[in-house]
Amino acid sequence: MAFGAEELRVLRRALALALHPSPASAQDVQDCLRLAETVDEATREGARLRAFLLADLSRYRAALPGTAAGYLTLLEEALGAGYRPVPDDLAALRALCGNPVAAALLDRCLTLAEQDVRARLALHSVPASRTRGRTRLTALPGGLAATGTAARATALTAPAAATGDPGGKPAEKPADKPAPRPSPQSPNRDRPIPTPGEVFPPRRKPSAPPANPPRQLAAV
Repeated sequence: MAFGAEELRVLRRALALALHPSPASAQDVQDCLRLAETVDEATREGARLRAFLLADLSRYRAALPGTAAGYLTLLEEALGAGYRPVPDDLAALRALCGNPVAAALLDRCLTLAEQDVRARLALHSVPASRTRGRTRLTALPGGLAATGTAARATALTAPAAATGDPGGKPAEKPADKPAPRPSPQSPNRDRPIPTPGEVFPPRRKPSAPPANPPRQLAAV
């Protein structure tokens, strides 16, 4: 796409307004709009011409080898316009390897195909430097990890405790302290000490038998 002198002037003015915003006159606005319409029309015309070129290239390729001269001319023009060769083009050029123009175009198409393959592989593969230079990290107890874990646990339990959420886990009650053992009571020193007579009372003497005990007669 080539711009004329007037189009270049309008383009320069549009770039100046974009870099240094300032009030634009009505004439500048109209010139920019006409330039945008011209660029859009040229883009659409280029797309139509490209579509016609590719359609003619397919027809000439299908009619090989009788259309070798026209096919090689169209292929060279398409490559200059950014066309990337397909496997059918490579097969057709190999079939025309006796033609020096076809041999030169084959080398050019093979180079472009190799570039496309390398670009696709680079997109789907991980560079070796990333995996080779990666080191393993070992977490140590304590430090920031423990502090962060404790802070997150406090942040999770604090709202539930503040709002009384039944779904939250209640805080555990502290264990009750054991009651102190009662100290042994000391003997009451005000109580009188028992005497030996109270502790060991005297034994009673047995009573004497009667003097004339009654006799019983036994039958013979």
